[in-house]
Amino acid sequence: FTVDLAVPFTNNQAERDLRPVKLQQKISATWRTLQGLADFATLRSYLSTATKHGKDALDVLEQLFTTGPWLPEPAISS
Repeated sequence: FTVDLAVPFTNNQAERDLRPVKLQQKISATWRTLQGLADFATLRSYLSTATKHGKDALDVLEQLFTTGPWLPEPAISS
C-alpha cells in the first residue's frame, strides 16, 4: 500500500463495510426504528456490492430508480 495506492491500507473488508453503520449510529445517537436500520443496511449493502463489481454508486442508484436494479452477473461454475 505504500507503493501502490490501489492496495487498501487494511485488508479488513468487513470492518470497512461496517464503519458507515457505526458512524451513522454515533451521529444520530441511536436508530429511531428497526425498519430504518434495515433500510439503511439494505442500501449500503447494495452500494457496496456494486462498488466491489466496479460500478459507480451514483450510476447504479440512477438505474435503480429509472430502469430497475443493477444485479451482478451470476457466477459461472466450471
